[in-house]
Amino acid sequence: MDDRYGSDVLAAGWRERAAKPVPQVPAELDLVVEVADDGYCGAVTRVQGGNVELEDRLGRKRLFPLGGGFLIDGSPVRLTVPAPKEQGTRRTASGSFVVADQRARTALPSRILVEGKHDAELVEKVWGADLRVEGVVVEFLQGVDLLDELLAAEPPSDSRRYGVLVDHLVPGSKESRIADAVARGPHGRHVRIVGHPFVDVWQCVTPRALGIAKWPEIPRGTDWKTGICRAFGWPYETQGDTGRAWQHILSKVHTYRDLEPALLGRVEELIDFVTAPAA
Repeated sequence: MDDRYGSDVLAAGWRERAAKPVPQVPAELDLVVEVADDGYCGAVTRVQGGNVELEDRLGRKRLFPLGGGFLIDGSPVRLTVPAPKEQGTRRTASGSFVVADQRARTALPSRILVEGKHDAELVEKVWGADLRVEGVVVEFLQGVDLLDELLAAEPPSDSRRYGVLVDHLVPGSKESRIADAVARGPHGRHVRIVGHPFVDVWQCVTPRALGIAKWPEIPRGTDWKTGICRAFGWPYETQGDTGRAWQHILSKVHTYRDLEPALLGRVEELIDFVTAPAA
């Protein structure tokens, strides 16, 4: 006789047979889940090292191990590591398309010279990938006053151009007088000097990127970088203090969107100038 209820209701595994399977859900970014233990509810912001980070509506973040113990719409789920997504067309920090499997080219004879170590670091961070593809080397120029010496020692030509980026290139400034003199001189055809209107390259980083309303105004007669550090409440007494302040500012730059247009256009102009085919 067939037993419709089974032969042994106390046999091992009866709980498992009765339990509903818990669905596995990839912990995708912005997925909203509830923690079953304490009711904490938040959206997924990060998955790393076997853990998932959740952020609630007040901006508070907590870390939990992946797996069971979560609810979605009141139903239990097991959070899993999301599958890696196929990468679409990627862009460099400057906004250019990434060239797949592109090795750095042999350096061109042409150069881009930047007036200041911080300027060079900023150009490298945003345009470094593009410059390596083009084979353009960025060199540190200690001061635009020394440009004449460099041009005399290594004269430019149609195949060896110099693009020069300087700070505070405004009418009547020392920098503008030097730029005009070079343009009128024997090397003017093969040298392009451009600049931004700011006192220092620090100001080329947008206030939005730093989370401030605007850059502080520093009185005349006060060293500008020292004044900036004072205004932000940062240490300012040594050169190391200034360097650390700049590294903090530079860390806020991720793409060209974090820079002022007055700098973006000038750097792009120099890249075009030094990479143009020789006539």
